[in-house]
Amino acid sequence: MKMIVGLGNIGPQYKETRHNTGFMVVEQFASEAGLAFTTRKMEAKLASGQVNGEKVLLVEPTTFMNESGRAVGALMNFYKLDVEDLIVIHDDMDMPLGRIRIRPKGSAGGHNGIKSIIAALGTSEFNRIKVGIQHPQKKQCCDYVLGKFTTDQRATFNQAADHAVAALFDWVDGEQVPALMNKYN
Repeated sequence: MKMIVGLGNIGPQYKETRHNTGFMVVEQFASEAGLAFTTRKMEAKLASGQVNGEKVLLVEPTTFMNESGRAVGALMNFYKLDVEDLIVIHDDMDMPLGRIRIRPKGSAGGHNGIKSIIAALGTSEFNRIKVGIQHPQKKQCCDYVLGKFTTDQRATFNQAADHAVAALFDWVDGEQVPALMNKYN
């Protein structure tokens, strides 16, 4: 089984904000795969089913971003998954808007959701897809990440989300992370 985790904050006030990039990508993947978030378990909304013959579990933690590891760690333990079967999608404001970067491991890079997952799993060696949301320049970072994309930014983000979803389908189909990095980074 493959576990795909999108990071974001719960609640209608955060819907479609830059910090909910992970949720938006995972929801697009679910839609394209014909899966629906119908279950709540271990502090997460879940969707599951077969995608091209592979069992897939989609996860949106229902904790706030900086506690995402609670849900991810509990689900990894419950399903007895290896870290190689996990991929996490999240925003990255140190990357240009519209770029994606796939990584097999790395530091939290200041991202509290990733920091929480590293603490819960006891390792930083898990797959990620980072989606660039661009640095706010003069704006406060907190206000920026919790704000919504402008119309122009949303069009660019949508292209990045399409690439991230395509990479997820390739990963589920068994393509290895180094090949995905060459193809999508």
